[in-house]
Amino acid sequence: MTKRASSVKTDFIAPILVLTVICIVISAALAFTNDLTAPIIEETTRRLNEQARIEVLPDADSFELVQADGLPETITEVYRAVNGAGYVFMITCDGYGGKDTMNLICGMDADGVIVSCKTLSHSETAGLGSKTTQDEFRSQFTGKDASLSGVETISGATRSSEYYINAIRDCFSAYEIVKEAA
Repeated sequence: MTKRASSVKTDFIAPILVLTVICIVISAALAFTNDLTAPIIEETTRRLNEQARIEVLPDADSFELVQADGLPETITEVYRAVNGAGYVFMITCDGYGGKDTMNLICGMDADGVIVSCKTLSHSETAGLGSKTTQDEFRSQFTGKDASLSGVETISGATRSSEYYINAIRDCFSAYEIVKEAA
């Protein structure tokens, strides 16, 4: 058996060049795919968000984004129904799952009474904190004013439900701010 002579060119440079070319080709393919799918993903997200707003404030015909200073930290966006039916609040709050792990949406009528609330996404414990997504918990907010009288936490998921309730309280603070700005 003859031993071939080691060469810097064949042992080191060639594999590096091959891997570099592979990385460039794959990166270009990923960039092309991203450019192709980004508008589709953006449109789907916009449509799903619009559907969620209509779901929590069904009397609204369409929405306009409200710009206001001094909103609570948990309120990420506020939308006003163009026909005056009320407001929709997009919420990102802490949960038992960690910082910013619950995304909620809350619709209020023009008088500051909750029409509906919904969990868009969460990282809460399955079977415990995830109970905040169930109708039994969410439905207790419907028809409530800022006092949230009668709203109760979930036994066994007290922390998650407290985070949820506090986020809804922030909606009332935001409502006062955007109502004044209107």
